[in-house]
Amino acid sequence: MIEHTKKLVEDKFKVIEGYQHNAEVIYGDTDSVMVQFGVSTVEEAMRLGKEAADFISGTFTKPIKLEFEKVYYPYLLISKKRYAGLLWTNPDKFDKMDAKGIETVRRDNCLLVKNLVTESLHKLLIDRDVPGAVQYVKNTISDLLKNRMDLSLLVITKVGSNQLINQMPTNLMIHLPRCHPHQKRSPPHSQSLLLKRDAATAPTVGDRVPYVIIKGAKGAKAYEKSEDPIYVLENNIPIDPHYYLENQISKPLLRIFEPILKNASKELLQGSHTRSLSISTPSNSWIMKYAEKQLTCLGCKALISESDRTLCKHCKGREAELYCKSVANVAELEKLFGRLWTQCQECQGSLHQDVLCTSRDCPIFYRRKKAQKDMAEAKTQLDRWSF
Repeated sequence: MIEHTKKLVEDKFKVIEGYQHNAEVIYGDTDSVMVQFGVSTVEEAMRLGKEAADFISGTFTKPIKLEFEKVYYPYLLISKKRYAGLLWTNPDKFDKMDAKGIETVRRDNCLLVKNLVTESLHKLLIDRDVPGAVQYVKNTISDLLKNRMDLSLLVITKVGSNQLINQMPTNLMIHLPRCHPHQKRSPPHSQSLLLKRDAATAPTVGDRVPYVIIKGAKGAKAYEKSEDPIYVLENNIPIDPHYYLENQISKPLLRIFEPILKNASKELLQGSHTRSLSISTPSNSWIMKYAEKQLTCLGCKALISESDRTLCKHCKGREAELYCKSVANVAELEKLFGRLWTQCQECQGSLHQDVLCTSRDCPIFYRRKKAQKDMAEAKTQLDRWSF
């Protein structure tokens, strides 16, 4: 039926039959056919689409018929069952941006991929701003490599399985330093780690297990670098930005931009925006077990003695300025945490009780935890001031 429709459309709608352009069937599957008529307006495309549907339906045995459904303009066809475009059902205004088979609707990627692809498509299809889309992608990649990305955007979820539980060795020692650069971690998946740490709240078969990818030994496999997001957040464990860039972000981006840019890989994944890295220092790494903690100046971070308490001799003249900055920082973090806390209270239906929500599918969950941790650290620094 698809071949029959394709032949009839391309034979009828062509220049020698009096039409402006030769029609081309660019896509067809079990329930739809997409035709490029080559016209310049949505209204004209709709008229030809309805004409083609009526013409083809007349060749089929009743009650089989084709129905005109919609127009895509502009339209990005990536591959079979992978496309995106602005969907029009009337010529005055598009209905929505429609996407099929790409990362805006898939669940096996982190939220960063969905947001990045959605915003890129918005700039390409709605704003028609290719340079703006390219710059947005570069800025996002730069933020990822500089560790400026919210952890909730980097959480990946997989369905727990028996295989993952059975991979747990019985002699696992959770209390050992778990960020040793030469330690090949076992068990290989965060589900196993969660089960060993707290069997009562660990996920079971069929649950969606959240994890992030952290830095590990050279050549380590992805499952050996997976970790519980809360554990990462609480212990400042550095994520592996190159894993996210190479295994989560690059392929979806290239699928979208390769039909548009001459050298998409070089333009998006190489250049000055990829040369700057920022790595956090884990608070529970093996070397930190032997490090002696010392106070640092709240102004320039130079080492100071216990007697100095807050500032080095070079920053003493800026005492009032730096104190005001500390107070303002605490106030800003309290405001952020309060806003997130209130939003969670509204979600659970009570503004007078503690937040009991533990839904890790909610992006606010990790933001609230991070804001709470940052606020506590800022208050600790503020308490060092004495007048």
